[in-house]
Amino acid sequence: MPGIIKTSNNTLIGTDELLIIVNQSRAEHGESAVRNNDFIVRVKDELEGEYYETFVVQNLNGTKSEQLKISNDQAVLVGMRESKSVRRTVLAKLKAKQPAAVPQTLPEALRLAADLAEEKQKLENQLAIAAPKAQFVDSYVNATGSLGFRETCKLLHIKENAFRQFLLDNEIMYLLAGKLTPYAQHIDAGRFTVKTGESQTNGHAFTQNKFTPKGIQWIAGLWAAHQVQERAA
Repeated sequence: MPGIIKTSNNTLIGTDELLIIVNQSRAEHGESAVRNNDFIVRVKDELEGEYYETFVVQNLNGTKSEQLKISNDQAVLVGMRESKSVRRTVLAKLKAKQPAAVPQTLPEALRLAADLAEEKQKLENQLAIAAPKAQFVDSYVNATGSLGFRETCKLLHIKENAFRQFLLDNEIMYLLAGKLTPYAQHIDAGRFTVKTGESQTNGHAFTQNKFTPKGIQWIAGLWAAHQVQERAA
């Protein structure tokens, strides 16, 4: 499949464990869980013609379930069938499961130690730079409460077009009749307030979406992480 990056570590993973990862990722993004039987059908369809192990397990309720043992690369392929936001989380969880590479020679060990020290110093520098800004955001938010889109852009010193695209790309908000609208899971998480009513001036209905203090602190952290990734790319 074009665009899939194969990993150097190709350990095996059971579909029961992979299903847990998929359903946890789905839950994080407000999507419903997948049943094991449906998941097995999906895995077999994705891996048609490829080799994998299959076996049957006895469940606690007396029923039996089919399970597969697949490679990490195959698990990545299965994860790519999820929606964009879910598959990113699935792939991150799969990557986190991979054991770190162990240096085989003294030069490799020294290089790894130097890299780790450099990364630690970079992180400490970034935290030192970000701390005053984070403190300012917290104090400002606590004083002012919920903020609209433009107010949030001004607070975080972000250009409106860049922030709008960031919100759309990361599935935080979507366009409804040309207006930025938060996804339900972010409203439920307390990151936005949504107010609807009727204008006293012209009688037209309106919808007003604002970041809550919790939402502003959350989005400020996401944007900061995004900026760090952009600089590192």
